[in-house]
Amino acid sequence: MPPRKPAKAAKKKAPKKMPAFTKPSAQTVTGFERATEALAGLERRTMFGYPSVFLNGNMLASIFQDRVMVRLSEADRADAIKRAGAKPFEPMPGRGMKEYVDFPAHVTGDVRALRGWIERGMAYVGTLPKKSAKKE
Repeated sequence: MPPRKPAKAAKKKAPKKMPAFTKPSAQTVTGFERATEALAGLERRTMFGYPSVFLNGNMLASIFQDRVMVRLSEADRADAIKRAGAKPFEPMPGRGMKEYVDFPAHVTGDVRALRGWIERGMAYVGTLPKKSAKKE
């Protein structure tokens, strides 16, 4: 019987390091609050330490770092990318969140424009099955 070769040491992948999250500017928080304050049926929560709004238990929009992301239908996502310069939302490079787009500063700094996109998101998220609160 030939001698056994020593087993190769298994290569361990280094765990992906979470990026340092930054705080949003006061302007981003104020704009988000003003864009969502008069919209009926929204529930305010904190997601990943940032202000967020939910509709029927489904996340609709949130601040992430100093950006605002909104959940939109496929057609509205395409429109947002084409007309508003939005891009698919990725909290970490290569880790996109389906159905969410990240709006550029010229939209998030314009309360009316941001509210319009959030209202479009509400129309879509309102069609999704309701999520019940999780039991602790």
